[in-house]
Amino acid sequence: MTDLPATHEELLARIPIPDGARLEASPITYGHDGTELEGYVAHDAAADEPLPGILIVPDWLGVGPNAELRAQMLARLGYVAFVADVYGAGVRPTSDEAPSVVGAFYRDLGLMRARVQAAYETLAELPQVDDSRIVVIGYCFGGTAALEFARTGADIRGVVSFHGRLLTHDPSDAAAIRGKVLILNGGADPSAPDSDVSAFQDELRSVPSIDWQVNTYSGAPHAFTVPGDRFRPVADARSWRAQLDFFDEVLA
Repeated sequence: MTDLPATHEELLARIPIPDGARLEASPITYGHDGTELEGYVAHDAAADEPLPGILIVPDWLGVGPNAELRAQMLARLGYVAFVADVYGAGVRPTSDEAPSVVGAFYRDLGLMRARVQAAYETLAELPQVDDSRIVVIGYCFGGTAALEFARTGADIRGVVSFHGRLLTHDPSDAAAIRGKVLILNGGADPSAPDSDVSAFQDELRSVPSIDWQVNTYSGAPHAFTVPGDRFRPVADARSWRAQLDFFDEVLA
């Protein structure tokens, strides 16, 4: 298993390792259109049947401790968790570098969606995964990317965005969304102001068949689930619980 910073280990320790589990986590190499990508997969190797898959699209720092933490947490709960590499193998920007790196994907939503698609296909092909039960989740930039992927008509059970930007489209392609939608936002997040939330909900309302929810957590800033200065333990715990309840529903 990957070593995590102490702050992340504290969160991981809240989820006990099941008796008899043999947890494994490691990098995994795959590709998209000539670009080498290196994701990260965590799962219980002792499982005797295929497990539901959770595709995690990381924040703008890419594959690293924040997403690996969540993958290990989900592996302890009986999921195969795969962290997508949107940027490319070896592209792991610092906080100062991330805006310019992520900006290229906001300017090319087709590429953003395609990189998530490549990760989805890799996850679905893993022998330990039940490819009929997959949910895509994302954090910050990853939340936006997860929602964009859902707009491709992907055959997924659901999509979860943690403090992601909520982009609307004109003309709308929301009718392509097949999975259920869960949005988990901070009430003090300037990246998801009330105007964006309202516009996003209006777009979803235009397609009555979409099953969607939006949860807002009071006082929570952007990146409230990320250990550090902006971490808000109550909002993190509530949003995590909401996600697990969502999984129980859509993966049943």
